[in-house]
Amino acid sequence: MIALPESYQLVHFETVDSTNEEAKRLGAQKVVQPHWILADAQTAGRGRRGRTWQSPKGNLMTSVYLPGRIETVKAGQLSFVAGLALADTVASLIGPDGAVSIKWPNDVLVGGAKISGILLESGAASGAHLDWVCVGMGLNLAHYPDDTPYLATSIAAHTGHRPGNLSTLEVLASAFERYYQQWQQFGFSVIVTKWRQQAHNLGREITVRLENSELTGVFEDIDQTGALLLCAEDGQHHIVSAGDVFFR
Repeated sequence: MIALPESYQLVHFETVDSTNEEAKRLGAQKVVQPHWILADAQTAGRGRRGRTWQSPKGNLMTSVYLPGRIETVKAGQLSFVAGLALADTVASLIGPDGAVSIKWPNDVLVGGAKISGILLESGAASGAHLDWVCVGMGLNLAHYPDDTPYLATSIAAHTGHRPGNLSTLEVLASAFERYYQQWQQFGFSVIVTKWRQQAHNLGREITVRLENSELTGVFEDIDQTGALLLCAEDGQHHIVSAGDVFFR
């Protein structure tokens, strides 16, 4: 067993459809205790925008299930909380020489290559609040895909060693709880400040692919909602709340 922050339960599967789907089942059962859900393998892992998330055994596949009254307008901020926690976890695994950064909104990069992903989902809303939120997190410990439109990597590729998913979850759960408590006590501004310090290509040119178009310009900042602020090539300023970021 591993040590989790107080009040959390661990559910560990050898194989499950996806850890987020298991979190949804907890929500449907109205489970009131927060859980970390860990799978050694997933048969139906998902990424953002309905993409398939490759889930080979040896990587970390986990979700944190957070029941309770979370304001609907603030729920998306938890993806930034999770991004910081994953960045800390990666930094602890690869050591001080690793160039760890975060690509908006929450992909952790090592040397510019993606090593993790996050998918946030939520339960039914009761007025202005959600009944529960889950944050699915995948971290490439042993393997990484080679058919993506961006560079990808793994912990093993950098260190020659694959850490176990249980020991990695222990580090991640501690980091997530630290940032989660800061978010609850001090609000999103403290998370934004820390996120900016690790933002990849802040102040440099990026391309943002939207649903039906794309924008190229300078990544100026993120605002207090987490939206990306972009100064396009034509001088117009854009506020982007959802999109995929690419670098030249």
